[in-house]
Amino acid sequence: MSRYCIVVDLDKCIDCKACEVGCKYENDLPLGERWNRVLTCGPYGTFPDLSLYYLPVMCQQCENAPCVKVCPTGASYRDPDTNVVLVDKEKCIGCKYCMMACPYSVRSWNQTEKVVEKCTLCAQRTSAGEVPFCVYTCCGDARYYGDLDDPNSDASKAIAAKPDAVHSLKDFGNKPATVYLLSDKYGQWHEDAQGWHDTNAFSALGE
Repeated sequence: MSRYCIVVDLDKCIDCKACEVGCKYENDLPLGERWNRVLTCGPYGTFPDLSLYYLPVMCQQCENAPCVKVCPTGASYRDPDTNVVLVDKEKCIGCKYCMMACPYSVRSWNQTEKVVEKCTLCAQRTSAGEVPFCVYTCCGDARYYGDLDDPNSDASKAIAAKPDAVHSLKDFGNKPATVYLLSDKYGQWHEDAQGWHDTNAFSALGE
């Protein structure tokens, strides 16, 4: 089974937010909705020995996706052909259980359509053999897309080039597939300090 995801090289990320802007443009997201966001992690340490890095956060394409498990209608599902976690808006009843179940607050509430949305890895592009738009727009060449089970994919090659720099967001039993690369010389990875809850994702629960 394929494991498509994005690999982000934090050694190269400069916080330009081209991935955020590109995502909103390509997917025509309304004001206030984001499927991808870049967080500032740090500074950590004691002056003058400080470190700081930028962390893009989007759907982690979890192997054991809690959003799929809690969805009562099957609107949140795993595509049988690509294994990518998606949302069928025709089946979404707006219960927001998936938003509450996501450990990383990466699902968004579309106030106009009254449905939940999320990163699709730009299925409209990847189905045509192109890369997700965030990968295409990254001016720092910090994002890679591909199947982790394919050693010849861009994602797998990026990991193979930096085997000692591999990290992932905190695993709550969901097994996130997205990989982050951060070398010790650029910063120290902080698993519990990414600031996921600094977003307004959960504010939508009361709307």
